Parts: sequence; structure tokens; C-alpha cells
Amino acid sequence: MLNVHNLSVGFAGEYLFESISFMLGPGDRVGLIGKNGAGKSTLLKLLAGELSPSSGTIATDKGLTLGYLKQDLDFEQGRTVLQEAYQAFEEIRELEQKLEEINTALAERDDYESEAYHDLMVALSDLTARYELIGGYTYQGETEKILLGLGFRREDFDKPTHTFSGGWRMRIELAKLLLQQNDLLLLDEPTNHLDIESIIWLEEFLKQFPGAVMLVSHDKMFLDQMTNRTIEISLGRIYDYKKPYSGFMELREEIREQQMSAFKNQEREIQQAERLIERFRAKSSKASMAQSLIKKLDKMERIEVDQEDATRMKLRFPISVQPGKVVAEINNLSKAYGEKRVLDNIDLLLERGSKIAFVGQNGQGKTTLARILVGELEYQGKCNLGHNVQLGYFAQNQAEFLDGEKTVEDTMLDAANAQTRPRVRDILGTFLFRGEEVEKQVKVLSGGERNRLALARMLLQPFNVLVMDEPTNHLDIPSKEVLKEALRHFEGTLILVSHDRDFLQGLTDTVYEFRDRNIKAFLDDIDEYLQTRMAADFREIERGKPAAAGKGSGAGETNSVESGDGNPDKKGQSGAEQHKLRKKKKSLSNRLSSTEKKITALEQELSEIDHKLLMNYEETIAEEGFFDNYQRRKDELSAAMEQWEEISEALEALSFDD
Repeated sequence: MLNVHNLSVGFAGEYLFESISFMLGPGDRVGLIGKNGAGKSTLLKLLAGELSPSSGTIATDKGLTLGYLKQDLDFEQGRTVLQEAYQAFEEIRELEQKLEEINTALAERDDYESEAYHDLMVALSDLTARYELIGGYTYQGETEKILLGLGFRREDFDKPTHTFSGGWRMRIELAKLLLQQNDLLLLDEPTNHLDIESIIWLEEFLKQFPGAVMLVSHDKMFLDQMTNRTIEISLGRIYDYKKPYSGFMELREEIREQQMSAFKNQEREIQQAERLIERFRAKSSKASMAQSLIKKLDKMERIEVDQEDATRMKLRFPISVQPGKVVAEINNLSKAYGEKRVLDNIDLLLERGSKIAFVGQNGQGKTTLARILVGELEYQGKCNLGHNVQLGYFAQNQAEFLDGEKTVEDTMLDAANAQTRPRVRDILGTFLFRGEEVEKQVKVLSGGERNRLALARMLLQPFNVLVMDEPTNHLDIPSKEVLKEALRHFEGTLILVSHDRDFLQGLTDTVYEFRDRNIKAFLDDIDEYLQTRMAADFREIERGKPAAAGKGSGAGETNSVESGDGNPDKKGQSGAEQHKLRKKKKSLSNRLSSTEKKITALEQELSEIDHKLLMNYEETIAEEGFFDNYQRRKDELSAAMEQWEEISEALEALSFDD
């Protein structure tokens, strides 16, 4: 389907990645991971044909159709939802324009017997046949069906796209990709700005999609759900294994440990050989042995340990001054955008030291209330901040407010005051902007790097109440973990708007659920909230499954959904089928364990032989059948490795189906 060979990309003499190669085939669900700035989005742009490589080739099957979902959507102003969705049918729209022109020309002519009129009729017939063949008479109905399935209402179809939130605009773009029926999908952070309902739809779509998918995501749960292969870009190289994210990370760590152990063993043997060479070099009787050892060292394939990019940003949010006990008091608060009412008569009391999560679907008012708290929106009712409250606010689109023409350092200096200006360089360093990187223009930074810069700017102003709206968008997984750890140690009041359950775990003690213009309080952390809802995760809540009554919420209400394992593939299996599947998995696991022991034993035996060669080369090779025995062990190891790979793939397939 697609073959990448020795691909390299460099900017200003430095390579993002160099001489990387891989193939994509039907059924591949590839998670492309790596730190911010490693080159993930660049690689997708190369595959989509939007960038040219410095060297190397990208070959595709003839007729391959490719859909590319960019990280930042760029809709043309003035189009409605329906008009934007119709952009998926480029050839159909071009044919419609040509047909309209021909019909207009025919209506204006009366030279029915002329050759020109005849040519127009032939062209009309040919274009009409092509129009029908590619779905010209059905595409409008298909478009409406897909949009309705994605949660749009018919009254939304004629509304301009710019009136919708980022999550809803992402759905329009996803609808276009679905309507195009591509062979390969390239998705750059598709879950950014999506609520859980949208993520559910995307998961269901990708599960049914017959082609190949390569996606960039920093959502560990989404990666584990959707991928069967992971490619990591790290320090200019790629690491490619047929594992979803969590399995990939475990395997990478195991391989790195094995490489380090083998590397240390080899270094000891090299040092021993070098000592023998120095000892024998000056003795004529041992000179030939010394030469043999030198040749062996020259031919030895040196073991390399995969390099690990261990750079991490350092982050702490210091509290400015101690505020009063009440941080904010909200009474009868309502907010509407035109005729659309988002919040209706809300009453809330936010106390000092609270750790709060705002959850719910897009458009339910989470960001609206956050912006009201920080004074960015007008509203009806009362919202009074407490004594000594100093707010820090990270907006969902915070990075968009940065001036792309300014440098990283100038962006910080503009936000600094007399006290914090001398600390700008130090703060940038803790956020991994060092040396010449502070002179980069903001417009050349990746989405994650811009978010890091926006976080750094926050430290230039004092605060004791921190309001963060989707702060993990665009952040790589290590940076998300650093941010989570910093928020865990923040001693002030924290309000988090997020759909990322993994990020919220352990951070909050109260959950506010936004739904139908109201807010319900759950006086527990995110895990207890989900348990209260009798849901394995947000997906069950958003599906809204009916269930028997569960235990009450922290607000004194009963909110529950149907319990179960949440795996639709298992619902149709009988108990006997599940038992048979478990037996088969256990058998494969036992075979895998046995094969791993065999591999370990063979590797140890070969290592001992190599060591014996170095210690006593002449006597060792003089042993009868030495070389035959040595080659036989190497062949056995190769066969065992192939067997291990086959069993692993079979076990992985069963686990994926399970």
C-alpha cells in the first residue's frame, strides 16, 4: 500500500529524522508517537504530499486514495456545515459546475442542427454518465445521513462553520473523510477538542474502516483501544513494533534492558581480548594468537543500546498569596449565545483548596463557565470572587493567542513584569527552550511546543486559583505526566476542564457534570464518579445505556448506566466459546513462555562459547566438531526467534479479538 525507504528530513542542517524506512499495509492501525518536535506531524505531511523530503522515497500503490486530518483545521469562512461537508466530493462538484454551464449554453442556443450544438449534447451525455457513476445523484443524501449520525441536527446544516466549537468542526472534517472512502487515513491528533461522544464515534468508525490508519495521538487510552502497531520517532530514528502503546512501551523497556546487559557483557569481553592482545603482542610464540584476536575484534558486530530521550520539562505552580475561604460564589447565573441557552440559573460555591473537574459533552457550558470565572464573558446573575483571589487561566486555544512572528524569548518578555523579567531565561530552560531555541519564531513551533510556551508564560504572573481548559491538547505523553505531577503538588484551588480520564485520575476531589444547561456535583474523584455512574469509563456515560438503579451520586441523586465489560465483540459469544478462547490463549501463553526459556538458554550457551573463544582461542577451535556445533546452536536460536514471533502474533490476535 505504502512504502517509505531511507526517508530523511532536515532543517537548517539539522535532521528531524534520518534514513527511516517502514511499510503500511491494509489493516494496519499505527500509533505514531514521540516527543513534541520529534517530527510526527512532519512525517504525516510528507506522506500526504504536503512536504518534500530532504532525501529518500515514498512509494504508493497505483490509485491509492489518502485522507489527511490536520492538527489544526482550516475552514474557509462563509461556508455552511453542509457546504463544507460537500467539499469531500471534489470531482462531483466540478462536474456539477460543467453540467450547469453546458445546460445554460444549450438553453441560449437555437442552432439545433449545428455541429457545435451536437458537440454540446455529446459532452452533456458523457458528463451525465460520469456524474451518475461516481454518485452524483446520491451524495447529498449520504452527506446528510453521516452528519445526522455524528450528532448534527438538520437545522445545523445551514449554519456557518465558524459558529461551531473546535470539536464540532472536527466532526465535519471526519465526515468528509468518511464520505471520501479513502484507502489510507492520516490523522493528526484527532481527539483534540473532541468530547467523549465524538471519540466514541471515531473509535467505531476506525474499527470498521477497511484500509490502513496512521494516527498521532497523546491519548494513551485511545491509542490502546485503536492501534495494533506503534512507531516511535526518537532522536532521529524510529522504533517499530506490532504492539499498541502500552505493550510497545513495555517491550521497548525490555529490549533496552536486554541490549544494555548484552552491551556490558560485550564490553567486558572486548576489554579481556585487548588485555590478551597487549600481553601476547610482544611474544613471537603468541603473535599469531594476538593477530587472530585483533581480527576477531575488527569483525565483531558491536552491540548498540537504543538511545532514550530522557529530557523532561520541569514544572511547579507556586501559590501567590493565601485567599479567603470562599474562592467564588455563583448565584442564579445564566448564559446564552443568541437564542441558544447554555447555562440556566446555576448556583455554586467554590471553596479554597478545592480540586475540581468540569466534565460533559462539548457545547454544554464547561468552557463558558471557566471564561465567566476569569472575567472574559458577560452573563446574567452573580459571580463574585473571594478575598485575595488571583486567577491563572490556561485557555483551550491558549497557543492561538501567541504572536507567530515573535521569538520565544520576546513572547515571554512581553508577559513579564519587573520582578519576573530576570527569570525569563531560567523559566524557558525548565520548559526545554534552551540556547538558540529561544530565538525561534513561534510560528515554527509544533503544537505541543506552543502549549509548553503558553504554560511557561503563566509562571510570569502570580495566582492562587488555577483554571485550565483542556491543558493536555497537543502535549506529548511525558509532558502530560510532568504537568499532572505539578498540578498534584499545587497548593491552591484547581479547576480542570478535560475529557482525559487518565489525566484527571488522582488530581480532583469533586466532579461537576455539565448537562442540559445544569450542573450536578459529585463529591468524589473521577474514579468514584465513574463508579457512581456504574460506568467503566466516560464512554458508557455518553452512550447513555439504561440500567438498574445504582448507588446515589455525591449530589444525592441516582445516576447509573448498564454495567458490563463494555466490549461489544464479546456479547455474542457463548460461555463455551469464551472458555475455548481462554484455553487457546493459555496454551499459546505456555508455548510462548517455553520458547522464551529456550531462547534464553541458547543465547547463554552461545555467549559462553564466545567467551571461551576469547579466553582460549587456539584450544577451543581445535575441539572436534566445534564449528558445526557452534553453527547448529545459532540456527536453533534463529528458528526459536521465528517461532517466538509467530506465537506472539497469534496471541496478540486473540487478545485483540478478546
